[in-house]
This record gives sequence, C-alpha cells and structure tokens, in this order.
Amino acid sequence: MSIDFVVHDDGDSVGVVVIEGVEAGQKLTGWIMDQNKTIEFEVKNDIPIGHKLAIRDLAVDDSVIKYGEDIGRVVSAIKQGEHLHVHNVKTKRW
Repeated sequence: MSIDFVVHDDGDSVGVVVIEGVEAGQKLTGWIMDQNKTIEFEVKNDIPIGHKLAIRDLAVDDSVIKYGEDIGRVVSAIKQGEHLHVHNVKTKRW
C-alpha cells in the first residue's frame, strides 16, 4: 500500500500530501502516524505536494489542527478531501 498523505494524530483535522500530481476525484490513502493506522477517501480538488487537505469536514471558525498544533481558523467551510490553503484558512496571529 502506498501512502499519499500523512497525519500526525487522530486529533488533527488535516493531513499533508506527500506525492506529486494529486487530482480531484482520486482516492488517497493517509497514514495516521501516532496510531499507526490508515484512512482513505476521495479528494475534491487538485492538491500540490506539501499542501494540506481536510481529513474531516470543518465549519467556519473551527480551529485547524496540524501535528497537534492549532495553525489557524477556518474562514470558509471545508469538506473532507478539500484543499486547505489561504483561500479558506487564516492565521489567528493577527
């Protein structure tokens, strides 16, 4: 089995894509490292390597958790398998 994205812990809300060429409609396999388990779902957008994808639905004002850390606030609802980036997540720093 090949791993397409990684997640640190079950409590995280995003994974990081680790392969090139992810395209909308593709079924991906993710590895949740701390629990040593895998998850699978279809992605909704093309996602570049190194970018984040939602591993569960996120509502406006939800916190985005990556590697156990709060990295921002959802500003536009995000469905499982969608790309997370500056268009739907903002920092809480300012």
